[in-house]
Amino acid sequence: MYGVTLLKKVLYILAELSDRDFSWLITAGKRLRIPAGTTLIEEGKSINALYIILDGSFAVSTEALGGGEIAQLTSGEVVGEISFVDSRPPTATVTALENSLVWAISRGQLSAKLLQDANFAAHFYHALAMFLADRLRVTVGRLGYSKAQHPNQDMEATTSDEDLNPDFLSSLEIAQYRLDWLLNRLNDLR
Repeated sequence: MYGVTLLKKVLYILAELSDRDFSWLITAGKRLRIPAGTTLIEEGKSINALYIILDGSFAVSTEALGGGEIAQLTSGEVVGEISFVDSRPPTATVTALENSLVWAISRGQLSAKLLQDANFAAHFYHALAMFLADRLRVTVGRLGYSKAQHPNQDMEATTSDEDLNPDFLSSLEIAQYRLDWLLNRLNDLR
């Protein structure tokens, strides 16, 4: 149906949020245009927002690997979530590969909302835990610790809907609808 390769991090969040939570996210955030070649997040420097990539693509690189690219991110990816959770500077640099569009939610606004609204906090942190757990499973698989996988095989390409949490799968359709609605709304504002 969806497949993990199409499953973006923002879908985890959108699947967990209530309609009221989603409305807040739309109201609190702002659209930012990021020109090609612009660094959105710089390794080792604090960031003040959580970003959702709406359009375009970004390269992720790290000095630990000589500044080489370790991943590319596209529409639907969440950026800056780890630094948001642990309040430490990012361990990678994120640079726009093309003219891109992101939805930015300020750290201050999001932190205040999480402190004031226990339901929102529960939904938001559950979503973060879900996709960080998924990322850890993929990483462990890539390191060759998965018995069912060859070490050079891409874990995401071999993961199916059966491998996903069934509770999450039932919410995935509404999450995709919310993402599509957000993207369409922002396209109308261009």
